[in-house]
Amino acid sequence: MTGGRHLVIVESPAKARTIGRYLGDEYDVKASVGHIRDIPVPRDLPAEMKKGPYGKFGVDVENGFDPYYIVSPDKKKTVAELKKALKDADTLYLATDEDREGEAIAWHLLETLKPKKSLPVKRMVFHEITKDAIHAALENTRDIDASLVDAQETRRILDRLVGFELSPVLWRKIKPSLSAGRVQSVATRLVVERERERMAFVASDYWDITGTFAGGSEDTQFTAKIATVDGARVATGSDFADDGTLKPRSQSATVLTGESAQTLVEVLGDAPATVTSLESKPYTRRPAAPFTTSSLQQEASRKLRLGARQAMRVAQSLYENGYITYMRTDSVTLSGEAIRASRAQAAELYGSQYVPDKPRYYQNKSQAAQEAHEAIRPAGDHFRTPAEVAGQLAGDEFRLYELIWKRTIASQMADAKGTTSTVELLLEAAGRAATFRAAGTVITFRGFLAAYEEGRDASRYKDDEGDKGSDKRLPQMEEGQTLVTRELSPDGHTTTPPPRYTEASLVRALEDRGIGRPSTYASTVATVQDRGYVLRRGTALVPSWTAFAVVRLLEEHFGPFIDYDFTAQMEQQLDRMAQGDLARSEYLKNFYLSDGTDGPIGLKPMVDDLGEIDARAINSIEIGEGITLRVGRYGAYVEQLVRDESGEVVEGADPRRANVSDEVAPDELTVETAKEMLERAKDDGRVLGTDPESGHEIVAKDGRYGPYVTEILPDPEETGGKKVPKSKQPKPRTGSLLKSMDLSSVSLEDALKLLSLPRVVGTDAEGVEITAQNGRYGPYMKKGTDSRSLETEEQIFSITLEEAEKIYAQPKTRGRAAAKPPLKELGTDPTSEKPIVIKDGRFGPYITDGTTNVSLRATEKVEEITEKVAIEKLAEKRAKGPAKKPAAKRAPAKKKTPAKSTTAKSSTAKSTTAKSSTAEK
Repeated sequence: MTGGRHLVIVESPAKARTIGRYLGDEYDVKASVGHIRDIPVPRDLPAEMKKGPYGKFGVDVENGFDPYYIVSPDKKKTVAELKKALKDADTLYLATDEDREGEAIAWHLLETLKPKKSLPVKRMVFHEITKDAIHAALENTRDIDASLVDAQETRRILDRLVGFELSPVLWRKIKPSLSAGRVQSVATRLVVERERERMAFVASDYWDITGTFAGGSEDTQFTAKIATVDGARVATGSDFADDGTLKPRSQSATVLTGESAQTLVEVLGDAPATVTSLESKPYTRRPAAPFTTSSLQQEASRKLRLGARQAMRVAQSLYENGYITYMRTDSVTLSGEAIRASRAQAAELYGSQYVPDKPRYYQNKSQAAQEAHEAIRPAGDHFRTPAEVAGQLAGDEFRLYELIWKRTIASQMADAKGTTSTVELLLEAAGRAATFRAAGTVITFRGFLAAYEEGRDASRYKDDEGDKGSDKRLPQMEEGQTLVTRELSPDGHTTTPPPRYTEASLVRALEDRGIGRPSTYASTVATVQDRGYVLRRGTALVPSWTAFAVVRLLEEHFGPFIDYDFTAQMEQQLDRMAQGDLARSEYLKNFYLSDGTDGPIGLKPMVDDLGEIDARAINSIEIGEGITLRVGRYGAYVEQLVRDESGEVVEGADPRRANVSDEVAPDELTVETAKEMLERAKDDGRVLGTDPESGHEIVAKDGRYGPYVTEILPDPEETGGKKVPKSKQPKPRTGSLLKSMDLSSVSLEDALKLLSLPRVVGTDAEGVEITAQNGRYGPYMKKGTDSRSLETEEQIFSITLEEAEKIYAQPKTRGRAAAKPPLKELGTDPTSEKPIVIKDGRFGPYITDGTTNVSLRATEKVEEITEKVAIEKLAEKRAKGPAKKPAAKRAPAKKKTPAKSTTAKSSTAKSTTAKSSTAEK
């Protein structure tokens, strides 16, 4: 298009910059920076709206589930800038992402900017940001798809209804500030159910025997594992159920014990081995399909150690800068040009023999695969190799691009070929007989493996895998041949509980059950961690005790809304809506108001007829032997009723209690562990004596964050008959116990030493005081703002001024010897021109350039933050700087002021686009 000025609106500044390079000067490319409108929480509604039908949810559930929107306070400046740019435009292009969420953002922009009717408005979509793709999109615009908008906004309304109806129940029955969500609660249930399985798991011991055999020379030596004993199959780990017994199908298997295995070794150790069976057959392995959102997150976790959210953040950056196609998709399809590019590059790099005669076409497992038109692949019709982008990409961006490039190229390469051989040996002696089996695969043509091999999650029972799939070459043998038994080695094993979910395996579990969609996987996994329902231990996801209470309440009283099939059906209904086959208002009416006559009962009738909920029972989990874990407002604790010598409960006696640290995973809280906690708790509150100087009583206590000592201050005197507010009362001195101390044995002398900290070591020649103290990361000294670590806790009390000055005379080093050095250095910020570092602050790690600070979320790892991510976060924080001012003006906003410029009801059914509400990015 030529002539005039054209405004193009996308979501992010990075995307705007990339697209701007491909368009002429007549195009003004602006960013909305994500969503600009949303359904407000009730407290943010205009005063005149709070008592009306929108007052409870921001949605009028009595009149077609009509949502009420306001421009987000931090987006008012952005909207003003977009409106200003629109005044000079001759055409408006809405170029947000091509999925449902992008469609909804485009609709909200149209509804908020309200361009003149005479101004052409065009929806511009593309799945990669290349010059050709952008210009093709300009020539093939369309209108906003009302069905896609309806599906996305219905998801937003559903989330609002579920969250606002169920969360208050959690506040009343468990503890404040909890939240329930349509998908997040189901994801939490998956993690909790896996932990329940681990808690109920009963371990079993079993043994096997590995034999080393040879045909006469050392070159022919190989190993094989025992398969049968006296005609019965030998049990392996997968033969056991989680209750410790053999599975029904494995009842005939023989379980070897240490004693029986050793006996077999003694009987058969010198027996020759006869080859009774020898089989060889072709081996073929096909390449994996190109990446979808789910498979990319899983593989990035396995190969690159990236969390789901971090992987998507990096992928989004690659997409916005024109390196890969759109990263939120559940399609494994490649376009014709992508297939041609893959095949040509594979032939060029590996040889024509590595490319099959015909292109490969992959089918989607999901019938609802429709989020985008193509799998994730390198952008363009000729893929840039990792070597070609090495100078432009670094760190996680380069590693993820390389992963996507390899997977895409490999998907169009030839099968790997080889031979799988299996041999069975018979050993007989003294009336006993045992067979041993060995298998190995030898790859004779690597095919796609020359470019890429898909990662695999660890198997629960590695011993069951044997040598299948291993590149193990068996020597030449023939049936009937006699081999020498070099060694028989018995080995004991213990069955293992089901493995905990990782972020990758949780995403896969959600996808397998049809729960969520590509645009929601990463945010769901992140949300359950941000809300404290799931904690990370390495890569494993461990549910908190609060999650147990929440899931139990929802299971017992809101079963359908945490049911896997029900949640999957909701996703299917949203898919139908996106295709225009289901009306939004009718679906929401059934979901929320149905009386259960023609399907599941609606959410509102279920909440209204909730009945009594036994909060104590919901928050209790029986551990065993009369010990119960309870979830309290301030954390989890174990409780045991006091019993007399005859075992009867002592009436009126306070139960024994002990705090449970978050570091103790639920499946680790055994009866023995709980007893140890209760025993330690006997010393909680133990009076150590009286401080001779203050006269205050000193006690030792066991807190949520570890044992400590403190002083008991007298109640302050009332002034004018009024109690002194707690905030104005003096705070008692406290001191955490050193690692060498124990709660049961800490003495008054120890406590007084801890309470005396920080200790003044002395004053240097310049008159600056040097102190020694104990900190979060161990013992250290401080002189002004200069801190130095100490090697041992004992130095806190023994180091002299002379020794301290020697330490300060040394150059400051990084690591333990440094006083909280930056956790990571990330280059220079282009705006402030100051160095960017990640520091460890009082409330956790944060990014700073010395002027602007951005805290990292609990699920964000320091090592995953790249320079580009840091720069973007700092830029976003600066942009949001003035956002606090509108928040302070909320009180005046409650006056009856016109809301036309910042608020709006959804469009009526007569709208040519759609009526809906905003989705959360």
